[in-house]
Amino acid sequence: MKHSQSVAVLIFATIFFVSWITSARACNKALCASDVSKCLIQELCQCRPVDGNCSCCKECMLCLGTLWDECCDCVGMCNPRNYSDTPPTSKSTVEELHEPIPSLFRALTEGETHLHWNIVSFPVSEELTYHENLVSFLESLDMSPLQNISLPVNSPHVEVVTEKEPLCTVVYFNECMSIHQCKNSCESMGASKYRWFHNACCECIGPDCIDYGNKVVKCMNCTF
Repeated sequence: MKHSQSVAVLIFATIFFVSWITSARACNKALCASDVSKCLIQELCQCRPVDGNCSCCKECMLCLGTLWDECCDCVGMCNPRNYSDTPPTSKSTVEELHEPIPSLFRALTEGETHLHWNIVSFPVSEELTYHENLVSFLESLDMSPLQNISLPVNSPHVEVVTEKEPLCTVVYFNECMSIHQCKNSCESMGASKYRWFHNACCECIGPDCIDYGNKVVKCMNCTF
């Protein structure tokens, strides 16, 4: 009897989730599917705030936890997000990691790897557009001298250096992951920073990068 009830609840939750996925076009299925299904199976997100019924809102929020902001639209608890102008792949969250281990990161990214990630290297000059904008902004505020700001070699503020340009090396994990998993994974490989794209693609940024790595999603199985 209990088994039948469990199956019935699972079927109902699956149908309910699929119906909400269909109606909530902005729902991030890769990031939210597992946690949303869990909350629906537990019947914690069945009320409808848009109809004035928020009796389950707190329980639903606690169930989704840190994924509430990204997944509340999947269960009809908040307004659907409109990514028509700014798709998830053009938006990201970045953070510096407090205790990087450069030697570990370099060792893990040397040569070919058959692990579950993709290693990408590119000249650091590709990162420096941001710094040009930052310098212009600081100068407009009359903040001088400018310290700890790297400039492109063609900037009028610096002399041209003919040394070999260093490379910025980043790692993209093949599969989608939550921002918490992304941070933990990048910390475990000694990265200096991480970039988590809002489509759930994770990028770990190496010690030789000046800014926050590559701004393009390149996770092999998480590119939509």
